[in-house]
Amino acid sequence: MNLQALAIVLENRGYLASCYTCGGEMNSASFMVSLGKDHLIRFLVSDYGITWTEMRDDRELMKLEGAEAISQLQELANLIKYQAHNEPFNKIDNLNAQEIKNMA
Repeated sequence: MNLQALAIVLENRGYLASCYTCGGEMNSASFMVSLGKDHLIRFLVSDYGITWTEMRDDRELMKLEGAEAISQLQELANLIKYQAHNEPFNKIDNLNAQEIKNMA
């Protein structure tokens, strides 16, 4: 999965998203997307591991690591992939921590 492509698609659909890579071999990356008012998701790949963190109002609601984090990112990518381009994107806007946890 290409995190930069995912960020671009989300930006094209009106979301604030970013992706940064670090290191000479690009072995670290940070992907973040704002899904609405004070609702942020961060996916981080580093030498210390892989994490998916969901935050609302600057509070961590859920943190997944390893395979669970990758699975959650794949779920987000699938929602985008199978969503018609002009169709409202409410399914992602309305995600909450429990729903995300249930999808994993």
